[in-house]
Amino acid sequence: MLIMNRFFRFILFAAGTLLLGCGGGSAHAQESFSIEMGLGEVITTAHEQSPSAVLARHNFVVSYWQYRTYKAQYLPSLNLQGSLGQYNRSFSAVQSSETGEINYVSNNNMRNSLGLSIDQNIPFTGGSLSVITSLSRLDQFSPLNKITYNSVPINISYNQPINGYNSLKWEKKIEPKKYELAKRHYLETMEAISVTAVGYFFDLLIAQNRVAMAIKSRDNTRQLYNIAKERFNIGSITKDELLQLELRLLNDDISIRDNQTSEGMAMRKLRTYLGYNESVKLVLKTPEENPQFTVSVEDVMARVWENSSDILNNEINSLSAEKAIAQAKANSGLKASLYAQFGLNQVAEGLDNVYKSPLDQEVVGLTLSVPIIDWGLGRGRVKVAKSQAQVIESQIEKSINTLRENIALQVMQFNLQGPQCEVSRKAADVGLMRYNFAKERFMNGSIGVTDLNTAQSEMDNANLRYLEDLSNYWKYYHNIQQMTLYDYVKGHKIEQNFEELSKE
Repeated sequence: MLIMNRFFRFILFAAGTLLLGCGGGSAHAQESFSIEMGLGEVITTAHEQSPSAVLARHNFVVSYWQYRTYKAQYLPSLNLQGSLGQYNRSFSAVQSSETGEINYVSNNNMRNSLGLSIDQNIPFTGGSLSVITSLSRLDQFSPLNKITYNSVPINISYNQPINGYNSLKWEKKIEPKKYELAKRHYLETMEAISVTAVGYFFDLLIAQNRVAMAIKSRDNTRQLYNIAKERFNIGSITKDELLQLELRLLNDDISIRDNQTSEGMAMRKLRTYLGYNESVKLVLKTPEENPQFTVSVEDVMARVWENSSDILNNEINSLSAEKAIAQAKANSGLKASLYAQFGLNQVAEGLDNVYKSPLDQEVVGLTLSVPIIDWGLGRGRVKVAKSQAQVIESQIEKSINTLRENIALQVMQFNLQGPQCEVSRKAADVGLMRYNFAKERFMNGSIGVTDLNTAQSEMDNANLRYLEDLSNYWKYYHNIQQMTLYDYVKGHKIEQNFEELSKE
């Protein structure tokens, strides 16, 4: 049903935009084009087309492709390398090993080569494995016209750092959490959009109610003023009371204009936030009732620890601190790397012989690097990393304490606001009954203008107070929903198809 409503709103919106393009009737089309929306429809529309929602989706897509890039480095890659048409005609200096004499030798050749490799990172060890096959051709044009081929049917090489910093290992711990953090940030941003939409919705709803109340007050006052003039003519009320009604009538006119200005400003804010243009007039429906339920601090706390981005961000910061310590330790001591290679190789003057009876080639080597005197540089870096880790742990502990206090405050505000809304609603009903009763008594002469004005002011204030309390209720609710990423009204965790979202 909600999808159909949004579809019809889109059709109306498109029709209104088309009418605005027609000459002569644009002003009329702009005034008559309106959309009636409830609170749920405003929130849904804000999630779908508000500029903030569009920005949140783009930010998530960036994080999604960053995560895809991270995962790609753990998969084997197929690479093609080539060097084509490398022509060289020059003189090169060559020194004789016997006499030491330097002579210039003419070069006139062309090189072409092509290779295919499969490369694979090994996250567990931090090493890298490569399998390569290649073929090269050397054309010598002078002093001899000669063609030589060099083939490598297969070459397997492995490079393994020893006692070194394994960046792949730490990325495997941190990057999936960063992607999960991006998901939670997106969901929390959408709930923040809900909180903003609720605020704009009730700002406009209250402004529209103020205008409606001012118009109704003016109509009632005009009716009563006409009655009061007749009663003044027969001497049943004083001149002062008649002037009170006349002043009330003038003040109602002023109030209508002031409230219409406020309504226009509130309309513009909500309309812009939802992504509508000037041709749309929003007519809001007052929520019929608010759900009557309470939440416990323990339940909210548990869901925050399970779903909140703050908790996950603390985990990432803690892991990043451990990563910095590991990197500092690895860079301060012995650095070693083992390299091993096995392959087949052949050289021939004809392409038909270059793959016959290939010769094997093996390379094994160990490189070492040990700081003898670094004046405490490595040890200092380790101490800095450890100190920074302690600072981060202290900041995490402080943020958790602040989060606990905020959760307790939000839960208390929400649990108190439900009964407050119920009392405000009853007060609004009582205010309406009292005003109707006062109006009847004024018309039959039982009370004066002052008592009637008091009854009307109290009725209007009670209605506005109910709307303000209802606004606070939904703001408090969506604040809790933002913290927990849990829909307490529907009773399930807030979810999103992120694969589909990344394709938009």
